[in-house]
Amino acid sequence: MRSVSLLSALAATSAVQAGTLQPKPRAATITPVTAKGNAFYVGDKRFFVRGVDYQPGGSSLNIDPLADPKVCMPDIEKFKTLGINVIRVYSTDNSKDHTECMNALADAGIYVVLDANNPKYSINREKPAPSYNAEYLQSIFATIDEFGKFDNTMAFFSGNEVIHDLPATTRAARFVKAVTRDMRQYIRTRFNRPILVGYSAADVQDNRMQTAAYFNCGTDDERSDFFAFNDYSWCTSDFVTSGWDKKVQNFTDYGIPIFLSEYGCIQNVRDFGEIGALMSSKMTSVYSGGLMYEYTYEENKFGIVKIDDKAQQGPRKELPEFAAFAKAMKNFPAPTGTGGASATSHSVPCPAKDKFWDVESTLLPAMPEGAKTYFQNGAGKGPGLDGPGSQNSGPAEVEDAQPGSGGGGSGGSGNKKNAATKGSMESAPLFVSGAVLMATLFGAIAL
Repeated sequence: MRSVSLLSALAATSAVQAGTLQPKPRAATITPVTAKGNAFYVGDKRFFVRGVDYQPGGSSLNIDPLADPKVCMPDIEKFKTLGINVIRVYSTDNSKDHTECMNALADAGIYVVLDANNPKYSINREKPAPSYNAEYLQSIFATIDEFGKFDNTMAFFSGNEVIHDLPATTRAARFVKAVTRDMRQYIRTRFNRPILVGYSAADVQDNRMQTAAYFNCGTDDERSDFFAFNDYSWCTSDFVTSGWDKKVQNFTDYGIPIFLSEYGCIQNVRDFGEIGALMSSKMTSVYSGGLMYEYTYEENKFGIVKIDDKAQQGPRKELPEFAAFAKAMKNFPAPTGTGGASATSHSVPCPAKDKFWDVESTLLPAMPEGAKTYFQNGAGKGPGLDGPGSQNSGPAEVEDAQPGSGGGGSGGSGNKKNAATKGSMESAPLFVSGAVLMATLFGAIAL
């Protein structure tokens, strides 16, 4: 039996009290993206992610390109030339207004996928418990408040590569999944349309499939709307040499949409043949496109456009790979029809603990008590990119919530951490060991 959801009750009362939940800056000119089965849709038409990762100045500069029209406007013109329909932005300032850039993107038919975290407000993979706190969630929810009012906000990432190649980092998975749960519940409470939430994973062979399974197991309120990962295994090669054929096989019947949140190996001169594969019948029944890394040329040498001034407002110089990417986009258009997508969504078994996956309990941390007020009152003004930060604001240990509750903590339905594994069989998600999980869930696995 599923426990009663405290935040579902809050959602109902808040919706009544708030009336029209989030006003839009102006009439929308773009239809929101939704998820159904294992694919994305705009209206009743299948939608494929065909875009770029966009962070002028890179992580070291850490600016918000969508808060400054002098930065975004010339790039939007380049986006039109490329023919893209989605950009991913890694860092945004939730204390600033984004109306002009977001509306210009909407007018160009471009959707935005946003990382909800920033360097000061994020889950610390080494010490996740103290970094999951009310101050952190206030920043996350403030970002949702700011961008949720734009219909071309396609999705939010609850984390990016928090789980990595060291098994100890998998312990942070519970906290990232709790953030996913919290974000989805906040959106359901505060907004009158669905906005997708998922995780952007590192492509680590030892835990790739466990990570994917973890974010799509459990009760509906805990599962992600989609799963994405960063894949650099195609180095100007082909579908088989890159190993993409095996990945498609492994993700078949995963149950929710999948796309590449980053791709574009630079070991060789790039011709972006990945787009041809992503848009072909070899992949469209499982994948929903991808985002090329990246638009601007930074110290890592991945970009296709160079901007020389630190403010990122100067002339845009197209590098040779700009034309190569535009050519690939033109040569490999999105397919018509459903592309073989499944019409139904489903969960999968949770991965069992092993030497690569150090997560034993399926229970998630309970939402911090102080964050619950935001569901009724909104998050308020965000701390921006220069706030004091939140990574050490929480306790060293947290209480757990029962599956389906999304609540817990003081006076809630949470259990103490040490007792958390003793949930009832009725509410506990199924555990399956690694080898059995992959064979039964995604077919015969081939790494």
